[in-house]
Amino acid sequence: MLVFAQFGAGRIGAIHAANLAASGAARLAHVVDVNGAAAAALARKHGAQVSDTAAALADPAVGAVIIASSTDTHADLVIAAARAGKAIFCEKPIDLSLARVDEALAAVQAAGVPMLVGFNRRFDPDFAELHRRIGAGAIGAVEQVVITSRDPGLPLIDYLKVSGGQFRDMTIHDFDMARWMLGEEPVEVFAYGAALVDPAVAAAGDIDTCMVLLRTASGRMAHINNSRRAAYGYDQRVEVHGSLGRLIAGNRLATTVEQADARAVATDKPLHFFLERYAAAYRIELAAFIDAVVNRAPMPVGAQDGRQALVLAEAALQSLHENRPVRVA
Repeated sequence: MLVFAQFGAGRIGAIHAANLAASGAARLAHVVDVNGAAAAALARKHGAQVSDTAAALADPAVGAVIIASSTDTHADLVIAAARAGKAIFCEKPIDLSLARVDEALAAVQAAGVPMLVGFNRRFDPDFAELHRRIGAGAIGAVEQVVITSRDPGLPLIDYLKVSGGQFRDMTIHDFDMARWMLGEEPVEVFAYGAALVDPAVAAAGDIDTCMVLLRTASGRMAHINNSRRAAYGYDQRVEVHGSLGRLIAGNRLATTVEQADARAVATDKPLHFFLERYAAAYRIELAAFIDAVVNRAPMPVGAQDGRQALVLAEAALQSLHENRPVRVA
């Protein structure tokens, strides 16, 4: 049984701790969080102990860590965990600075420890099946990818001020999905963005609505459209067009019941937010990490995937500011 220390006892931390407990293949031993009450509640629920970083990483029984704390702590914790010889599961992004990401990844490489970056959407059963069919040649050569990701509403402005901005915080998931579905690395990015949901977002130096185009060296294209507001629920769709056809993965609804009457044909709205929509993906993601650590197998989403998504986010931000296509280094 793989023993874990977890950093972060907030919303995502609670999800990971519950999935650990239900896995049957792992045990949570330490919870570390600056909020002592939250750490104590989570530790008590799962039979763990509240610790500080040094104590958690010094425990020889601990074989892996989950880093689900605030973004500004990720790089330091990755470096400390790597030096302690622990396998690392790190929520996205690794850091908001590419220089800090590179410093963290250098520590991981030097220590030779496995690392997974938490792009949970790759583990969603629908998206994973779509990707499997691409690999099986179901639609021939990929030509276009269209990704729609719209939140049901704005997060708190105070959160946006420290989030790194829409591209680094929200669209970064879609950059990873685009790379995965395209099967090739984008070499050029063009981005439009605006604050259409709330003027306070612009005042905070951010955007809440964007469209991004990506192009690979062979000419394959991806289009990402994001909004922080969708009155009808959490909108998560992917379409891939190829030489022989197309694949579509649509929204998850509360039920599959469809009502038809004289007024309209109606269904339920999409599930409200990511906690519901990606519940299965979080479980599968953690199981894949545990399996890779225990069996010394390659990580399905590695540290370089985390880095490359941030590279695309930085290129999109530059494109937005300079109103031009930006080549990806």
